[in-house]
Amino acid sequence: MTLAVNIAQGGSNNVTMRNRIINGAMVIDQRNAGASVTPTDNTYTIDRWQYSLSQTSKLTAQQSSTAATGFINSLLTTSSSAYSVGASDYFMINQRIEGLNTFDLGWGTANAKTVTLSFWVRSSLTGTFGGAINNSANDRSYPFTYTINSANTFEQKSITIAGDTSGSWLTTNGVGMTMRFGLGVGSTYSGTAGAWAAAGYFSATGATSVVGTSGATFYITGVQLEAGTTASPFEYRQYGTELALCQRYYEKTYDQSVVPGTINETGPQYESNAATVTSGGGPIRFTVAKRSTPTVTSYSTGTGASGKVALRTQGVDVTPSIDLIGQTGTRISYSQSSGIVNTSYHWVASAEL
Repeated sequence: MTLAVNIAQGGSNNVTMRNRIINGAMVIDQRNAGASVTPTDNTYTIDRWQYSLSQTSKLTAQQSSTAATGFINSLLTTSSSAYSVGASDYFMINQRIEGLNTFDLGWGTANAKTVTLSFWVRSSLTGTFGGAINNSANDRSYPFTYTINSANTFEQKSITIAGDTSGSWLTTNGVGMTMRFGLGVGSTYSGTAGAWAAAGYFSATGATSVVGTSGATFYITGVQLEAGTTASPFEYRQYGTELALCQRYYEKTYDQSVVPGTINETGPQYESNAATVTSGGGPIRFTVAKRSTPTVTSYSTGTGASGKVALRTQGVDVTPSIDLIGQTGTRISYSQSSGIVNTSYHWVASAEL
């Protein structure tokens, strides 16, 4: 069922952690710090929000300061051309939700709970738009629709979805479910709205294609997914809390306003040794324990080069070894024949779903 509702902004939240969506207000953007990017398939842009694309260079994505009342940011998608979506094409914004954050919903059992999805959306286009919820195997899906009535105006939407009593829904640190917003999905991956299907549908049949119109815009913010049949006020969390939730999946040593790979000497890891020392390194401790064993990448503070450590005294980069990687930290080591005096580097750790 699709329904536009008026949900009061602000106010107190009687129950914390109602919202299963992380960074639903689009305020955390560790990777790009607000810069526009052209995502490829499975690219994460704003924290926790991923694009799935069957074709490249058809859209751009960016954190925007254009937002609904009560919010300061949104996720903006802009179509780069008038692309005719083929049957097997798909263009989507996703959030993969960890099973440890959805297990209590009981999906896949007779006790499956109903959920309500609510969000604010704005587009230069009007009409019927679509999305879907999928399980990790993409063999269970619930396509849904909602209507944008007025162009270039934020509207609030609410969709109530009966919990799925069939299929396999992970309750581990894997993908518990995927929340999708379609931007243009072909007939192969589109299904009937408002019903569970034993198929991998990403959107609803007949939904508007954003990528079909050159320059079309699509903004979304205030995304909330909660148990129950009614949308409650958006759960505003403190910035530090929201950042920590994001850091379970992605963390960096750079300041929040600095894009990884930038030449930057603010806040990196430092080490000083005697001139006769030819090797160095030490432990790296993550601020937040990761969802799983992460991929860790170092960056030179002197050149911004990926997979490097800066030897500040010599003015050169060396390639380090990063090993013993765990959910709470890792070890880095490096060597140089002429001796190591001062070293510095940033790092990024990613444990995305």
